[in-house]
Amino acid sequence: MESQGPRLDVGPPGNPVPGRCSYFVQRKRRFCKMVVSEGKRLCGEHAQHGEEQNSRKRIPCPLDPKHTVYEDQLQKHLKKCNSREKPLPVFYMHNVNAGSLDRVSCEEQVAISSMSREDLQKFIEILVQVTTGLNTPLPDKKLRHWALQEALNDPVNGESAAKHLKQQASILGHLDSLGLLGGSRCFVEFGAGRGKLSHWVDIALQDAENVHFILVERATTRFKVDGKQRKSTFERLHIDIQHLCLDRVPSLVQKQLPVIGIGKHLCGAGTDLALRCLAQTYFSPLGDPPCKRPRLNPTGDNSDEKGSSNSPLNQYSPVAGIVLALCCHHRCDWQFYVGRDFFKNLGLGQREFNIFQRMSSWATCGFHKLATDVSHAGKKNDPEDEEDNKDEQKNLDCNSETIQRFLTVDEREHLGRLCKLLIDQGRLHYLKSIGYRPTLHYYTDPEVSLENVLLTALPQQHN
Repeated sequence: MESQGPRLDVGPPGNPVPGRCSYFVQRKRRFCKMVVSEGKRLCGEHAQHGEEQNSRKRIPCPLDPKHTVYEDQLQKHLKKCNSREKPLPVFYMHNVNAGSLDRVSCEEQVAISSMSREDLQKFIEILVQVTTGLNTPLPDKKLRHWALQEALNDPVNGESAAKHLKQQASILGHLDSLGLLGGSRCFVEFGAGRGKLSHWVDIALQDAENVHFILVERATTRFKVDGKQRKSTFERLHIDIQHLCLDRVPSLVQKQLPVIGIGKHLCGAGTDLALRCLAQTYFSPLGDPPCKRPRLNPTGDNSDEKGSSNSPLNQYSPVAGIVLALCCHHRCDWQFYVGRDFFKNLGLGQREFNIFQRMSSWATCGFHKLATDVSHAGKKNDPEDEEDNKDEQKNLDCNSETIQRFLTVDEREHLGRLCKLLIDQGRLHYLKSIGYRPTLHYYTDPEVSLENVLLTALPQQHN
């Protein structure tokens, strides 16, 4: 048994809850909460530590050593263990959205904090030069939608919840202004998490008919809201976007609904993978997914390689719109980046991308908010914010004393925004080359979220 320490009893003083395991978990400073059979004191997991250990031996599960199993029941357990290898779904295609990985060479990442002042100054000059003349995101695009008005006015919501609601309200406002809210459509939410964005879209659609939602999330998520929906059809796909082939999702093949790609704070490379997943989606007239993706005409006209204006691709454009709130450019990856051709046209390559990708964090790592962060250190963070906060705290390129002496706070933030703009322009270039009309918008105030840029895109033929 583990060494006894100060106990935090959850039952009568000095005793566990009756009917529960009496093993005291030192790490959690409480008794185990597992229910035990009548007459037993310990659960099966902890029986080997106490008086109830018998001839049956428990061993670590070979699939996941974090839990144990009786040795004589190992084969039975392996058939139902949650860590067992499951058959791949039909819509899984390895690296289908990863781009041309075979042509990408791996370059060693160089920390900006380790660069000399002269080298850093050289990259800054290149950045300023290539971003001169680029169109910045459109201002004054902070929209609202009636579907969230009641929630926004609810005094029960805390500051963090109110910020997320404002962002979701603006995203719905943009969907509405683009004419993308309506019936007979399928909304694909990438990086769905709990599915709150799809939840509000569903409310905004009210009595619209034939609406389908596909929530794409590779991680197991708690407190999901899609299970509470009754009006529309909600489908959750546990898969990495890198391997998702929308052409093969059975519900999409069957219904052949126009697809609207949405996402809120889709981090780094996830945005590029989602764009490639959406932009390359294609259905044949018979509804059968093709083995290979067609190569779209980069000019965006309505003719195929043979000059025909009646090709299946032009008769049916499955992706009717894209609305993605961008996030975490410092987590982008040159291997998956859709704007590699854009960088090459500017005379830039993987080395410059790696530097600018890291410098992009200067726009959001909150130099002048350190005191505020310390004062709120004891508060519980919202689950949607925790990952970004960890990235900021670990970002040595933000906190390097050398960089702080070389550049002021305002200079670093300005350069960070230029890096984000450059990376996003590569995404716009990619979407234009395959027949879309993309735009960047400032969709919310920096006080609500420092990641306040929204990417929207419509097909060229869209009126």
